[in-house]
Amino acid sequence: MCFNRFRAIALATATGTLATFSTETNAVEIEYWQYFFDARVTAMEQLIEKFETANPGITVRMTHFPYADYRTKVAAAIPSGEGPDVVQLFYGWLNDYKAASLIQPLPSSEFPSDSIDAAFFPMVSAMREGDSYWALPTAVRSLALFYNTRLFKDAGIEGPPETLDELVEIGRKLTKRDGAGNIIQAGLTLGMTAQDHHWFREGLVRQFGGEPYLDDYRTVNYNSEAGLKAMEFYLGLGAEDGIGAFGFMDEPQAAFKAGRAGMHIDGSFRIGSLNKTRGLKWGVTELPATADGIRSNYSSYWVNAITSKADGEKYDAAVRFMQYITSDEAMQIWLDVVGELPAKPSVGLTEANANDQIFGPFIRGLEYANTTKFVNESAQRQIMIDLVERVNLQGVSIKDALAEAAAAEQKLLDEYHTSKN
Repeated sequence: MCFNRFRAIALATATGTLATFSTETNAVEIEYWQYFFDARVTAMEQLIEKFETANPGITVRMTHFPYADYRTKVAAAIPSGEGPDVVQLFYGWLNDYKAASLIQPLPSSEFPSDSIDAAFFPMVSAMREGDSYWALPTAVRSLALFYNTRLFKDAGIEGPPETLDELVEIGRKLTKRDGAGNIIQAGLTLGMTAQDHHWFREGLVRQFGGEPYLDDYRTVNYNSEAGLKAMEFYLGLGAEDGIGAFGFMDEPQAAFKAGRAGMHIDGSFRIGSLNKTRGLKWGVTELPATADGIRSNYSSYWVNAITSKADGEKYDAAVRFMQYITSDEAMQIWLDVVGELPAKPSVGLTEANANDQIFGPFIRGLEYANTTKFVNESAQRQIMIDLVERVNLQGVSIKDALAEAAAAEQKLLDEYHTSKN
């Protein structure tokens, strides 16, 4: 790398904060791409402004697309020499991006793996291969239970559920139906299209005594007694307990934002959007435990990576930008604006953040969270969606549908790992 183009006024490292540089050559412009989510766009605008102020020779141009189109746009642009120099991707897509040569490893001189291991939460190590990291997050996520405080007050409910049994009990009090028996207000949102497939795998399966995967996520293990009990509980929330309905208002988060659902399981990234929802009064608590106090959670993250398109001065500038957006300062800004949790304990586990009324439940959830190592996150999510549809629409037994899903996912895992050998 030609870092002689830059004169360092203050150096940044993988564990540091904002670096200030001046350029000795012509200005360089790099592109940053992410999918559209209003709070993320706002946060990145602030980060870009701060970075450009400290690095007057570098301009960062941000482009964003709807989530549904995002991966297609990235896959088409980079091979043609267009598109981003730094790109945001879901951690579960990393293998696909590497296989398609869309990204390149971070330079070990500027991102030493041992320093990253020491500075970041352990889940980030999934981005490491050998002595190199391929990507790094600004923030991480966990799940929690959002609840509508107005609906709770109207129903005479004092506080959110602490256990799964209380979740069902409170959900029944919150649920309302019309004369034909159709739900018009759900006690709890339901839908594998949102975060429920994570809640099932890393939450409920473990709470019912199982382990969703074995062999470092190479072997599906939820087709088990514990997995069956977990899926029976989950599907029973709609079919037996009647506290929710799949497909209600199309998207679970839409029902909650509209004030038509009392409770909703979602990620910390939802905070920014809910804060902008006029008239919505809500609180958040940790995911319910079992009756004997067992808790489990899912953690995930979006990462930033340098694309294979970036070279020369653009590559050097991309490295500098990556250093800043993974700094402590950037993580605190991202927490304040988006609500996603800092990827470093040095930021996330400060007393103020860990005890925060809103962020606290998510941060505490990281202590008992697990991260699914996806080989194809979209395909593995679809398998869970298909499972629910087989049971609810085709009348397949939960046991048979679970076995089908496990077989389909195992085939997906086997094909991927065989192709890597």
